[in-house]
Amino acid sequence: MIRFLKVILWNLPRIYMIPRMAYKAKHTERYDEEARYAYARLAIRRMMRAGRISTKRYGAENLPNEGGYLLCPNHQGKYDALGIMISHDKPCSIVIDDAKSHGLLVKQFIDLVQGKRLKKNDARQSMRIIRELAEDTAKGRRFIIFPEGGYYHNHNTVGEFKPGCFKSAVKAKAPIVPVALIDSYKVFEEWSLRKVETQVHFLKAIPYEEYRSMTTAEIAGMVRDRIIGRIDEVIYST
Repeated sequence: MIRFLKVILWNLPRIYMIPRMAYKAKHTERYDEEARYAYARLAIRRMMRAGRISTKRYGAENLPNEGGYLLCPNHQGKYDALGIMISHDKPCSIVIDDAKSHGLLVKQFIDLVQGKRLKKNDARQSMRIIRELAEDTAKGRRFIIFPEGGYYHNHNTVGEFKPGCFKSAVKAKAPIVPVALIDSYKVFEEWSLRKVETQVHFLKAIPYEEYRSMTTAEIAGMVRDRIIGRIDEVIYST
């Protein structure tokens, strides 16, 4: 929390970025996806500088060169999506819990990257979002979706993955990129202003041909196992 407060205070002179985000999000005819994503990453870099945060990227070569895909990471905290975006050069967006998406700055940021707001307790709306996600992914967009459905202060351990998160990938016949996040929880959970370093590991993409005959529960288990394997490999080899 103390790091979050420092980030807010340090960036008060840049508060103009919030209405600027809203303006760019509204005028997509003037600001294409790449321009809006570049502005989102600028905001992330300024936040990282204020919070003394660094993120190391691994496995960028595993990202598909063309087309849309789903980035499926473990979930540790509020910094997770930001760490992925700053590590992911091509524009990508995010699927977020609607209830958490309307606060100041969060709303403008999600609008800027054209994120998808999912109402967890509304089955009809959830199905509509899954369809939209599949359609947009098939058209070439890239999305971050957290299969754990939330974070539970579990640090570098990984919770169960919800099979429903993979329905859109199946519908779009799109690659799935497992993403292993390490130490991401330290950014806003630790009561410290010391420098903090997180890791983002992009694992080998799973093409549709590899999972086409699997159930979504089996896909969820496979993706989770690969993420756990990478986290264990990194943590226990140091």
